[in-house]
Amino acid sequence: MNTIDEKKPVEIERHGSVLLIAINRPERRNAVNHEVSVAIAEALDLLDNDNELRAGIITGRGGNFCSGMDLKAFLDGERPELEGRGFAGVCEAPPAKPLIAAVEGFALAGGFELVLACDLVVASETAVFGLPEPARGLVAGSGGLLRLGKKIAPAIAMEYALTAAQMPAKVAQQWGLVNRLASPGAALDDALQLAAEIAGNAPLSVMMSKRIMLESRTWSDGEMWDMQRPLSESVINSQDAREGASAFAEKRKPNWSGC
Repeated sequence: MNTIDEKKPVEIERHGSVLLIAINRPERRNAVNHEVSVAIAEALDLLDNDNELRAGIITGRGGNFCSGMDLKAFLDGERPELEGRGFAGVCEAPPAKPLIAAVEGFALAGGFELVLACDLVVASETAVFGLPEPARGLVAGSGGLLRLGKKIAPAIAMEYALTAAQMPAKVAQQWGLVNRLASPGAALDDALQLAAEIAGNAPLSVMMSKRIMLESRTWSDGEMWDMQRPLSESVINSQDAREGASAFAEKRKPNWSGC
């Protein structure tokens, strides 16, 4: 592990080819203010621009993931959204590389929207998700209402959006929102293991697989093959495709170049 930033509202660590982004405001249950959003956005730029990094993880220090927007900062006139990036510097512009949420404790309001902006979720058995905005006179406008109904059954998503009820991690896993359920305190370790599994694969293949799965949600049946073809061909014609075939034939571990 190589720590880049310490004792800041957001800590950034390298774990081999995995970038760990940890919100470090435990006294505020990791509530997001403008400074946190800027730091996360900068970390995600690093993730996408550094060829040695293959996947990212977002988590929170001190036993909670994120309680959402810092309401004290909001009352002082500060907003946590960044132009073109949205809440926490990610909700409107997720990275091209895979992003995993490692969730302990509360992931509420904007914290839940941050989870929904990630590709995969590893959660502690004691983690709790929810969109409490209606109970606060607000609306989950940072992706909660846009994404939740695409990730779980629409009627169930509607219920949670309207009632402001909390969703325990075990229930979230039953609805397909959580990929892996971890023992209390082990969400980050399990997320690092999942990220390592992803990082061992060809980076172009991983990024294009993510892109196709996300973009194809809006493709019609009549156009989906034509839309996918140039994207998949760009990977098939890559050096890594030849390296993968050669490594398989030679019974060795592939040496991915990312091109």
